[in-house]
Amino acid sequence: MRKVWVMSVTFAMLILLISGCSSNGQTKKQGEAKKEITVRMMADPDYLDPHKATASLTFQMLLNVYEGLMKPTPNGGVEPAVAESDKISKDGLTYTFKLRKGIKFHDGNPVTVDDVKYSFDRLTGQSGGAPLSDLSQIIKSVKTPDQETIVISLKKAYSPFLSQLTAMNAAILEKSNDSKQNTHPIGTGPFKFVEYKPQNKLVLEKFADYWDEDLPYLNKVTFSYQPDDDAASLSVKSGNLDLSGVTANKVDEVKTNNNIIEQNNNAVFLMGFNNDKKPFNDERVRQAISYVVNKDDVIDAAFSGHGSKLGSNMSPAMGKYFNKDLVDYYQPNIKKAKALLKEAGYGNGFSMTITVSSHNKVYSEAAQVIAEELKEVGIDAKINVIEWAKWLDDVYKKKNYEATIIDFTGTISPFEMLSRYQTNDPSNMMNFSDSQFDSLMKQAMKENDDDQRASLYKQAQKVLTEKAPAVFICDYQTEWALNKQFTGFKQYPIYYLDMAHIKPAN
Repeated sequence: MRKVWVMSVTFAMLILLISGCSSNGQTKKQGEAKKEITVRMMADPDYLDPHKATASLTFQMLLNVYEGLMKPTPNGGVEPAVAESDKISKDGLTYTFKLRKGIKFHDGNPVTVDDVKYSFDRLTGQSGGAPLSDLSQIIKSVKTPDQETIVISLKKAYSPFLSQLTAMNAAILEKSNDSKQNTHPIGTGPFKFVEYKPQNKLVLEKFADYWDEDLPYLNKVTFSYQPDDDAASLSVKSGNLDLSGVTANKVDEVKTNNNIIEQNNNAVFLMGFNNDKKPFNDERVRQAISYVVNKDDVIDAAFSGHGSKLGSNMSPAMGKYFNKDLVDYYQPNIKKAKALLKEAGYGNGFSMTITVSSHNKVYSEAAQVIAEELKEVGIDAKINVIEWAKWLDDVYKKKNYEATIIDFTGTISPFEMLSRYQTNDPSNMMNFSDSQFDSLMKQAMKENDDDQRASLYKQAQKVLTEKAPAVFICDYQTEWALNKQFTGFKQYPIYYLDMAHIKPAN
């Protein structure tokens, strides 16, 4: 149900009107609206198959190709997509969906209820393979009583279930494309797959038969692989990128030909510990480090000051669910940190390794600040920088690490923001386990009253703060540079670049 989300953004560009060709090779007449866009791809997608993908950067792109029964909205909700309508039983155990009339896959074939059932069977392991999602823990059965109805029964009431039915967690795939889901993606979204060249580009083009006849506006989207921030900023400035996230110190260099859009990311940037490994299996050690790390220093170094401090695994972007009382729970206090370490048996400090991905320099920049600060309490922290694919395999999947710095992308569900810390959750990469936290999350899952759920979520956040499975640092802001020849950029509380609503400014 959850994906790792790692912020890595960027894009922007201009056209060479005199020559009649844009700098990305697009030919057009003078004054003609530009209908092809080049967007920065900071890292390769981990999979093109959305059921197997885990990286937030992947979904940032592929949510333009795939849809679920529902799709995300900018305000943090969901609305019908492949489904035309939904109905929930009073006991919260049965969800009935009507298939959208006339909806097609990118190869022209109609979407059927068999395709929907195939997709959920594949995700939950009912088709013979291993489950590809922890939806398998929630869904009891998927039935198709007629050619337009899908009935999903749950094992237990699960209040955020609809939010799990977007393409991030439950993309609807074509059954006949089973053997090619990762090599030739076919979805129902506004853009269809054209080609993918690793460490080069991912190309999408307009799906003419998209069910929303008003979308998309553009004919072609090219995600261009540019992992280096400085090189990407030059590409934005020269017009080779039309849309890109830019670092704060580069904004003035690119704003002449680009509109700058500031976005809160609903992300949680943190240093997480492997709670199963010594000495991090002792909460006193984790708390001590939390008293050492100066969050303001990290925000200044990694994000040029553009970030909101956090106290737990929830961003202020989540509004009523955010526990603001936890932000300053751990004020820098070296004396207290040393006392906790001594109490835990590490009065002379210890050595540790912080493993970070190379695909975004903010992780290394944060690690350098933290490693320097840890010296004050005798902790020698070495920094191990590895490639993104290796990080996903070694750290996220195999949990072979001591400490890591990463950002978890936000979701439209407060339950999802927190549930990765449940003892038996497949996404619990920190091996955190606490019975009080698990109990609060179980109560929230069943609670129908939203205000009561908000109270439970705040209590759960407090447990995370106190037990310190991670140092919760900040939700950072992204500065987007969008070529002034385009408009229509929509902001979502998840990692999603909605290319369907971007259109020529003229």
